[in-house]
Amino acid sequence: MIKPEIKCRTLPELKAELAEMGEKPFRAAQIFQWLHQGVSSFDEMTNVSKPLRAKLSERYLLTAPRILRKQVSQVDGTVKYLWELHDGNCIESVFMRYHHGNSACVSSQVGCRMGCKFCASGIGGLVRSLSAGEILDQILFMQKDTGERISNIVLMGTGEPLDNYDNVLRFIRLVGAEEGLHIGQRHISLSTSGLADQIDRLAEEKLQITLSISLHSPDNESRSEIMPVNRSYPVERLLASCRRYFDMTGRRISYEYTMIDGVSDRPWQAKKLAALLRGRPAHVNLIPLNHVTESGLHTSTKEHVAAFQNILEKNGVTATVRRTLGPDIDASCGQLRRRHIGETFGKE
Repeated sequence: MIKPEIKCRTLPELKAELAEMGEKPFRAAQIFQWLHQGVSSFDEMTNVSKPLRAKLSERYLLTAPRILRKQVSQVDGTVKYLWELHDGNCIESVFMRYHHGNSACVSSQVGCRMGCKFCASGIGGLVRSLSAGEILDQILFMQKDTGERISNIVLMGTGEPLDNYDNVLRFIRLVGAEEGLHIGQRHISLSTSGLADQIDRLAEEKLQITLSISLHSPDNESRSEIMPVNRSYPVERLLASCRRYFDMTGRRISYEYTMIDGVSDRPWQAKKLAALLRGRPAHVNLIPLNHVTESGLHTSTKEHVAAFQNILEKNGVTATVRRTLGPDIDASCGQLRRRHIGETFGKE
C-alpha cells in the first residue's frame, strides 16, 4: 500500500485526519509548521510526542529530496540544484537573487510531454507529474540549504504546470498558507506553453498569480514548427483564452518570446505580434535563445533583438529583454531538464 504524502495536506485536512486518529487539533498546527520548515524526518518534530510521531511515520510518507548536485554561478551567484526524489527520479530547480528578494524557479513534472524544440525539459518526454508536496519541497529545501528566505516563485522549471493542474493549484494554496511560508499569489508566476482549455479553467479560479504565456512566435506556421502544442491550440484560440483570463481576473498577462535566429526574430513577426497584442494589457519578455545542444537552433543577434523590441514599442506594446542568469551553469530558460542517476554530469 502506498502511503499518502503528508506534505500535500492543507491544515484543515490535517486537523480532520488527526481528529480521526484521536489527536487534538493543536497538534495539526504544530505538525504543519514543522513540515513547512523542511524537516526530513518525523523525529525532528521535537514538540510532538514519540507515540504520535510513530503513528505519523506509519501512516504517511514524508518527502525530503536529496541534493545530488549543486552548482553556483561564478557570474551572478545563481544556484542550480539537481534533486533526487523519493522514487529515484530527478528534477532541477534554480535559486536566484534579485534586489527585490530571492526567487525560486521550480519544476512541476519529471520531464515534459510538450516537446518544444528549443527546450531541454522535454528531451526524453514525460515521466510523471510532481505532487504538490514535491513542488513545495523545492522551496523548502532551497531555503534550508541557502539559509535565505524565498519571496518569489516562478513555475517555469521542468514540466508544463497546467498539465499537472490539480497538484499545481494545491501547491499554490499550500505555499500561501499563513501558518507556512505565506508567499502570496502576486509573488507567483506560472508559465504555460498554451493549454488553452486549462487557461480557461484557471480563469475560473480567479487567482492573483501572474500568468506567463510561452508564445515564442505570433504565426501558426512558425509556432507549430517549434511548439507542437500549437497544433491543438493555435495562436487565435490561445489568445482568445488569454483575453477571457484577463476579463475574469483583471491580471495583466506576460508573454514569453524566445528570440531564435531565422525562426521567430523577423521584422514581420514583430509587427504581427504587435498587432495581436495591441490594446490589451500585456507585457512581452524577449528571451535570447539559451543554448541547448540537441535543438540545433541558434540565438538571434543583439541587433535583431533590439530591432524586434523597437518595433513592438513603436506599436504600443511594452517589451523588455530578459537578463540571462546562471549562464555558466545552464540555469537559464529552457535549459533545465530531468536527469538520470549515474549520468555523467558535464557541460551540455
